[in-house]
Amino acid sequence: MYVVVVYDTLAARNPAILRLCRQYLHHVQRSVFEGELSSAQMRRFRHQVEGVIDAGYDSVLVFSFPPGTSPERQEWGIAQPAPSDIL
Repeated sequence: MYVVVVYDTLAARNPAILRLCRQYLHHVQRSVFEGELSSAQMRRFRHQVEGVIDAGYDSVLVFSFPPGTSPERQEWGIAQPAPSDIL
């Protein structure tokens, strides 16, 4: 499946999450990554991410696009509110 990962973590954890994301995905910009992951890779990636972040402070958004289905949004860690207005 194709995924887009966006993270917002405490500055002290940024290097660890950056290295982890680079192991699995292509670095697009600052805290944005994208690429193809198998189901097994996605499970390993999630397990490793959850081992690095503070789920009460950090946020990792994963947008997954499985073949033949609608996009799915997952939030790991603290939820971020959706924008109420877009210019």
